[in-house]
Amino acid sequence: MATTTITAATQTPTLTATHDPSYIPRGPVTASLHFYKPPSDGAKPFNYVEEPPAGVPQRNFSDTEYPVEINDIRGREADFTLDRHAFSALRNVPSAATRATFDSDDDVKRIYYPEVERLLLEQTGAQRVLLFDHTIRKARPGATRAPVTRVHIDQTDESSRARVLHHLPPDEAEELLRHRHRIINVWRSLNGAVQQHPLAFADSSSVPDDAMVGIEHRYPDRTGETAAVRKTDGMKWWYWSG
Repeated sequence: MATTTITAATQTPTLTATHDPSYIPRGPVTASLHFYKPPSDGAKPFNYVEEPPAGVPQRNFSDTEYPVEINDIRGREADFTLDRHAFSALRNVPSAATRATFDSDDDVKRIYYPEVERLLLEQTGAQRVLLFDHTIRKARPGATRAPVTRVHIDQTDESSRARVLHHLPPDEAEELLRHRHRIINVWRSLNGAVQQHPLAFADSSSVPDDAMVGIEHRYPDRTGETAAVRKTDGMKWWYWSG
């Protein structure tokens, strides 16, 4: 299984006030990001992935907005690596997938999963890659998986181990956990240049451990863990324009 060092991420707000089909954000920007605000009653924070039980809120924590400078890695892609910064940017990656491919989960798994597996094997030197999930983010009104505007981390150390145990046979999982294992998110624009909600990501070396807060991620059949992020001075934020 392949993975990445934990990286805080969010989708930044739209960077133009009017809709312009030719507009593409470029260069450094300042945007308001939503950081973790704990539950007022001191309870352990939680979030329901689907509909919560009657009388229970979707999540019991909230956010606080802070203006953050976000720099553009365009033209500096080679400066960043997975091992040092927890993200990297790859250009001109070929794919047989079309826009229509991503309208079908079956087609994504049949066409795109093998491409991503080969990419990760080539880029990381991993011995094995297991793809266990994918999400198609859409910003249109009513989309079921809209961009997430809170600063967050998809997996914690604890949930990364739980993922291995959940997706692999017990003997194989225990052997893998004795060695290095990583979780990597692969992001790709599906509809040309990104004009709204570009992905923002933090240099992992600038995010202290005590800024990360474990969140119970409650599925209908199990409970995982993600992490929210407290605002901390010194965080370095980036996005990839276009």
